[in-house]
Amino acid sequence: MHTHDEISFVGIDWGTTNRRTYALDAIGNCLQMEADDEGALACKGRFSSALKSALQALHGNPTLVVMTGMVGSALGWQEAPYLDAHVSLFDLPRHLVPVRDAPACCEAFIVPGYCVRNGQGQPDVMRGEETQLLGALTLGHHSGWFLLPGTHSKWVELDAGRIVQLRTYMTGELFDLLSRHGTVAAAAGSVDPVWDNAAFRDGVKASRQGALSHQIFGCRARVVCGDMPASSTQSYLSGLLIGAELADVVRKPGATSQDSVFKLIGSVGLAKRYQSAADQLGVAIELVDAQAAFIGAMSHIQTNRKNL
Repeated sequence: MHTHDEISFVGIDWGTTNRRTYALDAIGNCLQMEADDEGALACKGRFSSALKSALQALHGNPTLVVMTGMVGSALGWQEAPYLDAHVSLFDLPRHLVPVRDAPACCEAFIVPGYCVRNGQGQPDVMRGEETQLLGALTLGHHSGWFLLPGTHSKWVELDAGRIVQLRTYMTGELFDLLSRHGTVAAAAGSVDPVWDNAAFRDGVKASRQGALSHQIFGCRARVVCGDMPASSTQSYLSGLLIGAELADVVRKPGATSQDSVFKLIGSVGLAKRYQSAADQLGVAIELVDAQAAFIGAMSHIQTNRKNL
């Protein structure tokens, strides 16, 4: 068991609905991790006391707290303005935003997100994922495409720690909405979904055969025409949405040899479906452990803040 004095730094992954708190020692080793459902929405109006509670749960006395994720959004504690692609991920420690009403027991900062525009000037944004990407850099992954799956899947192309492209796909949100409301949900009916690998593969295949809105209706058509049981609807839909996401990145113009392996930062469970779809499309995916990446990022911030 660690002593209170060993905890010198706390990093918090503070999302919309969940919060993960990591206690680090002076050289960046993770001593303890706590997870709860005290996300940004639940803590509205009481962020300072919510942070105090999180620190009390660690039984430590850190002098520095760094938070990342939706805690720095307009819906969070204090808005941290977006950085643009000119700022390298390695330089994130220079751009931490001080929290104005942090508890008196410690200094607290928020990691800003990024706003990145494509060649046509269309903006895309991320908040929280930049910290995971910094962590991937500390683990030796500096360039190429990175995938961070979730409610809003992020695809980020890096070149030596700088962001070249950022693309967000609403894959998880669409899956949730279509599974619960509307035509596809009606086709599935009240039957409990059963995972169907063949239906998932059929969905991945269909994702390359036309507009996504057309292919989504195919979920219903397959059920009502007897080509697929209602219980397989979610499997087919999952393959369709993940396949469409992968196919869009794979067929991007100007692809380079760096793209031959995509690095996925996430849990093994999240990675499984993406790896299955990628195999079918002839794409290789390498898994980067999300927790190791987060700890690596926090250790980098802890070390490099001292040198500023």
